[in-house]
Amino acid sequence: MILETTVIVIYTIALLLIFLYALAQLNLLFNYLSSKRIKDDCSKFDLTNPDEIPYITIQLPVYNEMYVMERLLDNIALIDYPKDKLEIQVLDDSTDETIATTFKQIERLKTTGLDIKHITRTDRSGFKAGALKEGLKVAKGDIIAIFDSDFLPKKDWLKRTVPYFKDENIGVVQTRWGHINRNFSILTKIQAFALDAHFTLEQVGRNSKGHFINFNGTAGLWRKACIIDAGNWEGDTLTEDLDLSYRAQLKNWKFKYLEHVETPAELPIVISAARSQQFRWNKGGAENFQKMLGRVFKSKNISAKTKVHGLLHLLNSTMFLNVLIVGVLSIPMLYIKNEYAHLRPYFYVMSFFVLSTVIFFVCYWFMYKNIYGGGFKNFINYIGMFFVFFSIAMGFSLHNSIAVLEGHLGKKSEFVRTPKFNIKKYKDNWKNNKYMKKTVSVHVIFEGLLMLYFGFGMYSAFIVGNQGGDFGLFPFHLMLFVGFGYVFFKSLASKV
Repeated sequence: MILETTVIVIYTIALLLIFLYALAQLNLLFNYLSSKRIKDDCSKFDLTNPDEIPYITIQLPVYNEMYVMERLLDNIALIDYPKDKLEIQVLDDSTDETIATTFKQIERLKTTGLDIKHITRTDRSGFKAGALKEGLKVAKGDIIAIFDSDFLPKKDWLKRTVPYFKDENIGVVQTRWGHINRNFSILTKIQAFALDAHFTLEQVGRNSKGHFINFNGTAGLWRKACIIDAGNWEGDTLTEDLDLSYRAQLKNWKFKYLEHVETPAELPIVISAARSQQFRWNKGGAENFQKMLGRVFKSKNISAKTKVHGLLHLLNSTMFLNVLIVGVLSIPMLYIKNEYAHLRPYFYVMSFFVLSTVIFFVCYWFMYKNIYGGGFKNFINYIGMFFVFFSIAMGFSLHNSIAVLEGHLGKKSEFVRTPKFNIKKYKDNWKNNKYMKKTVSVHVIFEGLLMLYFGFGMYSAFIVGNQGGDFGLFPFHLMLFVGFGYVFFKSLASKV
């Protein structure tokens, strides 16, 4: 009975943590809805007054971006802002032939009167954080805008964002990500679904009540003085953006999130690229939890509620570990339930936690409705999208749990860039992208085994008990089977 008790205790704790996270999401939904009644009365710079126009430096951290570099620079050159108050830094850590082609394009753009510099390094120490820090040393701007290579800000982007820095307490302005290839495939649709939830429900829900949010690494601006005051960029975690965000807010800098300003970008279109991006984000989140837990808990400048939301925010990625634990233990729990009749009351109580799924369903519907609109047809489409998203998200749970455990245990790894594709230009040739991984990760084998394991879970529903089976967990095991099956076969097909 010791083994059964251990399984029950671990399973229960994981369910409770998921439920706690769901309640936090529900609170963010209430915050999000109430924020719509708040009028934006922030003081803003008058950019028609030359005396109020601040100097801006745009930083473009890049590394071996053959397929998107030309598009990035051509797009940035179109930004509408006074040229005598604008500097562009191309922070180029590339090690391939793009160094030369980028240099030529920059030289061409200089002839148009653009103040654009090509800054290279002899090593990649600190990775992206190191490049940003290096550029900051010589940046002319009081405000620093940052764009990754797959982002395409619109011409008026600076004029819609910079004015908020008139409030001297604002250290960061972050905009919402858009997705130019949202409907390319199921993979891009579920990535867009997850990011949309973050950029509506979570960012607005936290920011509207003064809780900590994060600069998302791109499509935002920093006050240079804020970066310096918070301790500058540090490369000791894989999510340098989250790290600096928390250090800045612990120093009482305000962050402003602009849901109404969309910055288009391209989502990863192959699962290997999505996997590397997910690994970096989730491991970095765990690393920052370890780095920031004590600082947030001990801070005397923030409320207890902000501390709770902050810690749950830093634990976002750890939810994948809880999902994996619940999934793996749910099959032994099925047998325990039908073997020990005296535990039936416990299982009746635990069925209450299906409410977590209901909460997520409700929260994400408001996000989906905000983007696609309401109505019966869109609601039916949402139901399908929700379960596809949930299934595939659970299919990533092993991969992401490994990232989380490495982050919590302090195992260091290199910053692995996400390959960019420029699918519009290379739509017939994207499979020949030279930056794609060609080997199969050992994790994929275990994902295939988990697919079979949850197939066994579905089979178990028919054979347990004495009254024709127990199908309470069948939908859950079906979603896990589909999710791990999708990740397994998609990974093999693309030679992750």
